[in-house]
Amino acid sequence: MSVPAIEMIGITKVFPGVVANDRISLEVADGEIHALLGENGAGKSTLMSILFGLYECDGGVIKIRGKEARIKSPNDATALGIGMVHQHFKLVHNFTVTENIVLGMEPKNPLGNLDLSKAEKRVAELSETYGLAVDPRAKIENITVGMQQRVEILKILYRNADILIFDEPTAVLAPQEVDELLEIFNRLRSEAKTIVFITHKLREIKAAAGRCTVLRRGRCIGTVNVKDTDEQKLAEMMVGREVNFRIEKKPARPGKLILKIEDLTVIGSKGVPAVSGLSLEVHAGEIVGIAGVDGNGQSELVAAISGLLPLKSGRIFLKGKDISRENIRRRNEDGIGFVPEDRHKHGLVLDFRVDENFVLKSFRRNPYSDKLGFLRFPAISDHAMALIREFDIRAGGGPATPVKGMSGGNQQKAVIAREIDLSPELLVVAQPTRGLDVGAIEYIHRRIVEERDKGRAVLLVSFELDEIMALCDRIAAVSKGHVVGVVPAAEADERRIGAMMAGVEA
Repeated sequence: MSVPAIEMIGITKVFPGVVANDRISLEVADGEIHALLGENGAGKSTLMSILFGLYECDGGVIKIRGKEARIKSPNDATALGIGMVHQHFKLVHNFTVTENIVLGMEPKNPLGNLDLSKAEKRVAELSETYGLAVDPRAKIENITVGMQQRVEILKILYRNADILIFDEPTAVLAPQEVDELLEIFNRLRSEAKTIVFITHKLREIKAAAGRCTVLRRGRCIGTVNVKDTDEQKLAEMMVGREVNFRIEKKPARPGKLILKIEDLTVIGSKGVPAVSGLSLEVHAGEIVGIAGVDGNGQSELVAAISGLLPLKSGRIFLKGKDISRENIRRRNEDGIGFVPEDRHKHGLVLDFRVDENFVLKSFRRNPYSDKLGFLRFPAISDHAMALIREFDIRAGGGPATPVKGMSGGNQQKAVIAREIDLSPELLVVAQPTRGLDVGAIEYIHRRIVEERDKGRAVLLVSFELDEIMALCDRIAAVSKGHVVGVVPAAEADERRIGAMMAGVEA
């Protein structure tokens, strides 16, 4: 047998209040695509961060191609040919692709000056070799999220990495970009690269991985051959119980009109209309889904409803009241709950504790502050503890846990917990299950349906067409910033919705 590319033997890592990795062993063959699967907070990212040198383990041994390795920093990992693409990209947005790739190892000419032309040529060669189609001179702020991820891949290839780690690589990608990434994985493997990728998405494991190692609550449950294991078995290994992939819900009983959007136009970041002449209605007791390819105005639509973006024209009514010019706080008080697609930018204050994040919209109210405006910290802490238990949020330090120290999936659950707890009459939810494991997805879907059944109006934006079709009562397909058509979910199929997303009228 050939020597494994990676051997991690008995790896243990302890943080205050939590054992993140408990004597985990992992073996990855040379030239293999190996999936690492587990619930949010299972210890996957911590284990790979140890391999990349971001953390030092408290116990255990790491071997790279049969030789014991002491990896104390990312520089040590890079010297061993290990590269990592993080879930949240590490890019400077006003730099070009090439400038980002060479950061830390800038090429110099004989006079000691920066020589970007040589680097641009090498980036172009790597891009062509691996089919990445990246423009070396493009600015990061002007390219798509999927293309930014390709830049991250080029960063580690530029440093001659042959062991590539991907942390939740598809969490921010549209479905088409996911397929393109999996094709890139296969090209990388054909060039003798070894890939370990962390994911919650069972379909992607079946499509790309040869073997899969499952972690649960910091321990290794086992490693399986993917072709011999179905999705149900993987899900059960991950969460420790049977998972119901079907969304159980009764027929909707729509009530009064809650949200009415009239002829809405919103200017996007490029100075042109991202939403153009869009009209839509959402009633109490129904879930209306927005289906569309990323970049067709969904982000700008939910930003306009929540107050993050101004309107160029048109009006937004909430329960008959025109809120088009109201500020964000007033909209919250009027009864809008908002789960943004970017939890870091618009959902959380990362340097705050989890209990502080839970009351960002309610700290002025009783019982969280008194009549003089002083915060009542015991009440805030008790409230946080209740939400942590109810939504199964893995926060090792309890209510005092800094949000930036939590896994991405648990951060997402914290945002959803806060918004649902506010009992809004309109719940606007963008990408609610991004980065969540199948157990958490099952729970969040159930809670969204419960909100509908309580008489709330729910507007759901998701790039997962399966999620839209299974969860929603009506589906509005958008293309180029306007609604092409609205159909009852019971009458929809993927071909019809796909055609509408391409601009074909219903």
